[in-house]
Amino acid sequence: MKLKYCKNKTNSELEQTTNFLKVISEENRLKILCILQKGEMCVCEIWQNLDLSQNLASHHLKVLKDFGIIKSHKEGTKVIYGLNHKNFNELKNSLLYFIK
Repeated sequence: MKLKYCKNKTNSELEQTTNFLKVISEENRLKILCILQKGEMCVCEIWQNLDLSQNLASHHLKVLKDFGIIKSHKEGTKVIYGLNHKNFNELKNSLLYFIK
């Protein structure tokens, strides 16, 4: 007999939640999310709050952006990052559904 893990959730939703956990389980990415909870910032402000080089902070920001957890826009020559609240809340709610 094959067990269904969670009623009303598809395998793709389970996979997306698993991938979300993989992305945020990296310590620096979780720190970046905590920093961005305070508001939008440029990479120059973010990396100074971490014990990382600017290029490594940029790499983590790209991973978070590619997954849709954060968003960015340009202001002059700076790229400003912020939480993508809609996507972040959907992923967070999906995770909460699985762990209830």
